[in-house]
Amino acid sequence: MSETDPKESWVYVAVENPEKDEKFMGFYDETAEISYIPAFHDKEAAMSCLINLPRTPGKKYEVQAVLAEELAKDARKHGFMIFMLDGDGRILKQIQP
Repeated sequence: MSETDPKESWVYVAVENPEKDEKFMGFYDETAEISYIPAFHDKEAAMSCLINLPRTPGKKYEVQAVLAEELAKDARKHGFMIFMLDGDGRILKQIQP
Protein backbone atom coordinates (compact mmCIF):
# COMPACT_ATOMS: atom_id res chain seq x y z
CA MET A 1 0.00 0.00 0.00
CA SER A 2 1.18 3.49 -0.76
CA GLU A 3 3.28 5.32 1.80
CA THR A 4 1.93 8.69 0.66
CA ASP A 5 -1.83 8.14 0.70
CA PRO A 6 -3.13 4.70 1.66
CA LYS A 7 -6.66 5.71 0.64
CA GLU A 8 -5.53 5.99 -2.97
CA SER A 9 -3.30 2.91 -3.06
CA TRP A 10 -4.17 -0.09 -5.17
CA VAL A 11 -3.94 -3.75 -4.25
CA TYR A 12 -4.66 -6.85 -6.30
CA VAL A 13 -7.25 -9.45 -5.37
CA ALA A 14 -8.85 -12.50 -6.94
CA VAL A 15 -12.45 -11.90 -7.96
CA GLU A 16 -14.86 -14.80 -8.20
CA ASN A 17 -17.38 -14.71 -11.08
CA PRO A 18 -16.14 -11.45 -12.64
CA GLU A 19 -18.82 -9.43 -14.44
CA LYS A 20 -21.71 -11.45 -12.91
CA ASP A 21 -22.40 -11.66 -9.18
CA GLU A 22 -18.74 -10.91 -8.60
CA LYS A 23 -17.20 -11.02 -5.15
CA PHE A 24 -13.74 -11.01 -3.65
CA MET A 25 -12.25 -14.46 -3.11
CA GLY A 26 -12.23 -15.06 0.64
CA PHE A 27 -11.38 -17.88 2.99
CA TYR A 28 -12.12 -19.08 6.51
CA ASP A 29 -9.34 -20.46 8.70
CA GLU A 30 -11.08 -22.91 11.04
CA THR A 31 -8.09 -23.21 13.38
CA ALA A 32 -7.78 -19.46 13.96
CA GLU A 33 -11.50 -18.80 13.36
CA ILE A 34 -10.67 -15.94 10.99
CA SER A 35 -12.28 -14.98 7.70
CA TYR A 36 -9.88 -13.23 5.35
CA ILE A 37 -9.40 -11.90 1.84
CA PRO A 38 -5.96 -12.49 0.31
CA ALA A 39 -4.54 -9.34 -1.28
CA PHE A 40 -1.27 -8.57 -3.04
CA HIS A 41 0.95 -5.56 -3.71
CA ASP A 42 1.36 -6.41 -7.38
CA LYS A 43 -0.45 -8.31 -10.11
CA GLU A 44 2.40 -10.76 -10.71
CA ALA A 45 2.34 -11.94 -7.09
CA ALA A 46 -1.44 -12.31 -7.23
CA MET A 47 -1.30 -14.35 -10.44
CA SER A 48 1.48 -16.54 -9.07
CA CYS A 49 -0.38 -17.29 -5.85
CA LEU A 50 -3.84 -17.69 -7.42
CA ILE A 51 -2.90 -20.95 -9.09
CA ASN A 52 -2.22 -22.45 -5.64
CA LEU A 53 -5.31 -21.16 -3.84
CA PRO A 54 -8.28 -23.49 -3.43
CA ARG A 55 -11.01 -22.72 -5.95
CA THR A 56 -14.54 -23.94 -6.52
CA PRO A 57 -14.79 -26.02 -9.71
CA GLY A 58 -16.83 -24.37 -12.43
CA LYS A 59 -16.30 -20.82 -11.17
CA LYS A 60 -14.22 -18.28 -13.02
CA TYR A 61 -11.55 -16.27 -11.20
CA GLU A 62 -9.74 -13.14 -12.29
CA VAL A 63 -7.09 -10.94 -10.68
CA GLN A 64 -8.21 -7.31 -10.50
CA ALA A 65 -6.83 -4.10 -9.06
CA VAL A 66 -8.96 -2.45 -6.38
CA LEU A 67 -8.50 0.61 -4.22
CA ALA A 68 -7.28 -0.49 -0.79
CA GLU A 69 -9.92 1.69 0.86
CA GLU A 70 -12.74 0.00 -1.11
CA LEU A 71 -11.42 -3.45 -0.24
CA ALA A 72 -11.24 -2.46 3.43
CA LYS A 73 -14.85 -1.19 3.38
CA ASP A 74 -16.11 -4.42 1.83
CA ALA A 75 -14.02 -6.59 4.17
CA ARG A 76 -15.27 -4.68 7.22
CA LYS A 77 -18.90 -4.91 6.03
CA HIS A 78 -18.69 -8.70 5.67
CA GLY A 79 -16.51 -9.45 8.72
CA PHE A 80 -13.26 -10.28 6.89
CA MET A 81 -9.66 -9.40 7.62
CA ILE A 82 -7.23 -8.65 4.79
CA PHE A 83 -4.07 -10.71 4.52
CA MET A 84 -1.38 -9.18 2.35
CA LEU A 85 0.44 -12.13 0.77
CA ASP A 86 3.50 -12.58 -1.41
CA GLY A 87 3.56 -14.62 -4.60
CA ASP A 88 4.25 -17.82 -2.63
CA GLY A 89 1.25 -17.29 -0.33
CA ARG A 90 3.24 -16.22 2.72
CA ILE A 91 1.49 -13.68 4.93
CA LEU A 92 3.28 -10.33 4.89
CA LYS A 93 0.75 -8.41 6.95
CA GLN A 94 -2.65 -8.96 8.57
CA ILE A 95 -4.98 -5.98 8.38
CA GLN A 96 -8.09 -5.54 10.51
CA PRO A 97 -10.12 -3.06 8.42
